[in-house]
Amino acid sequence: MDASLEKIADPTLAKMGKNLKEAMKMLEDSHRITEEENGKKLLSGDIPGPLQGSGQDMVSILQLVQNLMHGDEDEEPQDARIQSIGEQGHIALLGHSLGAYISTLDKEKLRKLTTRILSDTTLWLCRIFRYENGCAYFHEEEREGLAKICRLALHSRYEDFIVDGFNVLYNKKPVIYLSAAARPGLGQYLCNQLGLPFPCLSRVPCNTMFGSQHQMDVALLEKLIKDDVERGKLPILLVANAGTAAVGHTDKIGRLKELCEQYGIWLHVEGVNLATLALGYVSSSVLAATKCDSMTLTPGPWLGLPAVPAVTLYKHDDPALTLIAGLTSNKPADKLRSLPLWLSLQYLGLDGIVERIKHACQLSQRLQESLKKVNHIKILVEDELSSPVVVFRFFQELPGSDPVLKAVPAPNMAPSTVSRERHSCDALNRWLGEQLKQLVPASGLTIMDLEVEGVCLRFSPLMTAAVLGTRGEDVDQLVACIQSQLPVLTYTLQLREEFKQEVAGTAGLLHVDDPNWPGIGVVRYEHANDDKNSLKLDPEGEKIHAGLLKKLNELESDLTFKIGPEYKSMKSCIYIGMASDDIDVSELVETIAATAREIEENSRLLENMTEVVRKGIQEAQVQLQKANEERLLEEGVLRQIPVVGSVLNWFSPVQPSQKGRTFNLTAGSLESTEHTYVYKVQGTGVTPPQTPSGTRTKQRLPGTSACQKPFKKSLRGSDALSETSSVSHIEDLEKVEPVSGGPEQEALEANSPEQHPGAPTPQEARQAGAFHNRAQGPEDDRPQVEEPESLR
Repeated sequence: MDASLEKIADPTLAKMGKNLKEAMKMLEDSHRITEEENGKKLLSGDIPGPLQGSGQDMVSILQLVQNLMHGDEDEEPQDARIQSIGEQGHIALLGHSLGAYISTLDKEKLRKLTTRILSDTTLWLCRIFRYENGCAYFHEEEREGLAKICRLALHSRYEDFIVDGFNVLYNKKPVIYLSAAARPGLGQYLCNQLGLPFPCLSRVPCNTMFGSQHQMDVALLEKLIKDDVERGKLPILLVANAGTAAVGHTDKIGRLKELCEQYGIWLHVEGVNLATLALGYVSSSVLAATKCDSMTLTPGPWLGLPAVPAVTLYKHDDPALTLIAGLTSNKPADKLRSLPLWLSLQYLGLDGIVERIKHACQLSQRLQESLKKVNHIKILVEDELSSPVVVFRFFQELPGSDPVLKAVPAPNMAPSTVSRERHSCDALNRWLGEQLKQLVPASGLTIMDLEVEGVCLRFSPLMTAAVLGTRGEDVDQLVACIQSQLPVLTYTLQLREEFKQEVAGTAGLLHVDDPNWPGIGVVRYEHANDDKNSLKLDPEGEKIHAGLLKKLNELESDLTFKIGPEYKSMKSCIYIGMASDDIDVSELVETIAATAREIEENSRLLENMTEVVRKGIQEAQVQLQKANEERLLEEGVLRQIPVVGSVLNWFSPVQPSQKGRTFNLTAGSLESTEHTYVYKVQGTGVTPPQTPSGTRTKQRLPGTSACQKPFKKSLRGSDALSETSSVSHIEDLEKVEPVSGGPEQEALEANSPEQHPGAPTPQEARQAGAFHNRAQGPEDDRPQVEEPESLR
């Protein structure tokens, strides 16, 4: 069996099978009871697939599961999330198999075992997270615990709710308060689970003037509660955050607890910062959560444990109400939900649990301290050093203008300008996030869109570090990658306005304003037949832009070019990507315009040539038909009869003239081949005009050296200097006078081309003399040349 399990490529699957086999050996009795088969056996042909025959062995079944998980590829599966779960992950997965096996025990043993597992796990969690004398509810869905707590609060505040049902709620409507920074969809989920209408939800705004932008406004919450009480409503529950889902901010839980006690409201707390309760030092804002009525913990992501349930800890003295609300159950299967967590906590121990949470907090602090030293990076959670969540974004202030790409725009800016800069900033930050996710996948970086700040990047190691195995070196690599990408963002931002102006001043090009594109810009070429006021399909424009994209990508520059948009309701455009260096925008725009015009001219030339060839073929068909008629008249009808024609041709052969036609593509006309047959030489015809060249492949642009890529400004001064020096050197060579000099030079300069049409010009004479001197060597060895008569 062990040798067969080694054939399984997936290490996690093989390990699970081995652990399950060993656990079953330890727990099973030595005697195995075999049951006889009952009922009529079905024919094999009636059941398709692997059920045919006598069944499959475990290795075959695991192989089938592996193929379903990873496909049928031959290569070894590379799932970093599964392979990095560690031994504690295998323990958690084994708990599900053991839970199914334990459920087969007799009722008395099962009751004792499940009670022990549930009580142990509850006690350990309450002690670790400082929630004394609490009860625990284990659930698979993370929001399920809050729904049960809401049901418990309803039964606690409405005594006749069990008997009268919704009639009690109708007379006095309940109110559930949620923060505006709560995770999306939470309120809708609660209403669906409880059967309440949406007006029973009350969203509490966050601080707008003072404090954090993601903390609940306590003063406004108190005003809302007073208004609801005056209207005859009954506030029953408040959901607070110890680390919001977006940026990890913690509400003022101590002040909220006092307010809830004043109005008899149930206080429930959730959030990632609750994990820090297991550490030695806990901030006062998070420590206040231990006094709340209930809290929801997610130890699975915090400790890197797969398939581990979430836990809702609560305090309530009435077991009947908790049973009605569904927080407690007499079913053994419900009690066995805590078994994977029971096994994992024992495997890790208190030191292992604290070490994992502490490691995640240290990673976030390390990144936060490093980002403070990086320019153009803004941290959104700077006021909460204890938060294990780091949220940051890119911004830049251009010299001589208002700050751009900031979280809050200037109040004097126009709404259109604010919207455009906001979308532009979001596009750049989204591009930065995608690059960092690819460069440092172990960081677990996520991209999120906040209502006020826009697109930001979030680093939450408590939710990802234990699963991905994030280390301090990964954080340093993330900071290095951010610094390496900042010049690209800076250059791109600076070149956008220049690119827009250059395109506006170039004939035939139209700048397309697409703020969601993170590159330099978007441009469209307007050809001769382009309908500028229509957005319908433009086949000719698509053809030109496709050829333009191919030519631009062949230039081997550092820029990336794409064609878009993908949907067909808009015309094709060229999307220019990010700039990694200082780009010569004028040269870029000029190249795009010239290449597009060239493609359009070549396309029209090809269309004209196609039309000429078509007309030439039609004319050739007409002339061939006329030639056949002339031959028929010349030879007579009798010669066309097969037998008679051969006899006549034998007695009186016909000497046909060699007549043919050739089609001249340049002239677009038919010409006779008589010249070819008579002189045995093919005529040259008309000299074809020069065709516009469509080959710009890998050519060197003007002003660029052989080793320099296109569109770059660097080294252009040195290239221009070398070209200038080479030209001046040629001019100096032209000014060199012959060594002989004397009267001969004066005679050459005195005789102009008008006086002597055949005589060389003075410049030609000087060049000839210089060449003569260089060719003959030293003056003593030169042979004496007799002067011409015209020079004497």
